[in-house]
Formats: sequence, C-alpha cells, structure tokens
Amino acid sequence: MSTAESVVGIVLSILITAYLVYALIAPEKL
Repeated sequence: MSTAESVVGIVLSILITAYLVYALIAPEKL
C-alpha cells in the first residue's frame, strides 16, 4: 500500500467515524 492510499484510508475512516458520531448526537439535523 502506498503512502497516498494509506492517507486516503485514514481520512475516510475519520470522516465515517465523525459522521456516525454526529448521527448519534444530532440525528434530527441530518
């Protein structure tokens, strides 16, 4: 796995985690 691919994977996992946390905290705003 190249550096760019690992960076993209990390960013995607952070975005997904942040979205799930936001959905738990404020589902009415989605």
